Amino acid sequence: MSKTILVTGAAGFIGSHLCAALLQRGDQVVGLDSFNDYYSPERKRANIEEIRAKHFALLEGDVRDAALVNKVVAEHHLDAIVHLAAMAGVRASIRDPHLYHAVNVAGTLNLLDAIQQRPNINLVLASTSSVYGATERIPFVEDDPCDRPMSPYAASKRAAEILAYTYHHLYNLNVTALRFFTVYGPRNRPDMMAYKVVDNIFFGRDVPLYNHGHVFRDWTYVDDIVAGVIAAADRPLGYQIINLGRGEPVQLADFVACIEELTGRRANLAAAPLPDTDIISTHADISKARRLLGYAPQTSVPEGVERFWQWYWRHVLQLA
Repeated sequence: MSKTILVTGAAGFIGSHLCAALLQRGDQVVGLDSFNDYYSPERKRANIEEIRAKHFALLEGDVRDAALVNKVVAEHHLDAIVHLAAMAGVRASIRDPHLYHAVNVAGTLNLLDAIQQRPNINLVLASTSSVYGATERIPFVEDDPCDRPMSPYAASKRAAEILAYTYHHLYNLNVTALRFFTVYGPRNRPDMMAYKVVDNIFFGRDVPLYNHGHVFRDWTYVDDIVAGVIAAADRPLGYQIINLGRGEPVQLADFVACIEELTGRRANLAAAPLPDTDIISTHADISKARRLLGYAPQTSVPEGVERFWQWYWRHVLQLA
């Protein structure tokens, strides 16, 4: 049976892939996006053009607008909401922490307020592996206290998780917070590492190699993330926090080498210190996701990088 699902941040990297997958299985999708200028709004509009369908209603607006959020929720008979809208970027959050709080915390609060009397709506909240900070528990496990965030971005996402628990407790809402690990793939944001490496190779800019490349990330292909999100949207679980990663960290230097091999070009590598907001390694324990969501990531890093590279070649280089 088809569902009606609201996706905030619908025109973004993950949001556009999620909307396409929901539409493909026959759901009615309401998309909300502010098309802000954190990166090119034209890129986001191009994302949407790729997934236009008759069962897709796109609304332009900001989650900071409480009246708009209430109106959208009230006017649609929603089965689920996937809340992806956020200010992203760990390092960028240092420059404007007030904006990150307003969008990521207050915006989430607006959504929780809008559904507090609608416990039939299943809310999926996008969170991040950044909330773990410099934890010494490897792999990262969901019951870690996560009380030492290293950036305003991470702090805002952890605050949103905690607010969601409060609303679950007070109003019996179903909320699943999904902690994403280093997502990459077609339509990648231009500020994300995978995109920056490929882009810098072709346009002659230096590729920062943090800590001499001795940095490990749990690179997770976007289709695997989307499969986990849909599984969470289909399963009301009370209140849960669940990691979505691949569970197999790959060294940054090896990731760059994989891109170099595919493109046939060498990156201009520039040694750079690890930023204060970053940690040496991220590694998701995905046993809870397997148990509660049937989550089983399918795409290896070599496969995912090749798909990303093919998209970049067709959609970026050919238009440059």
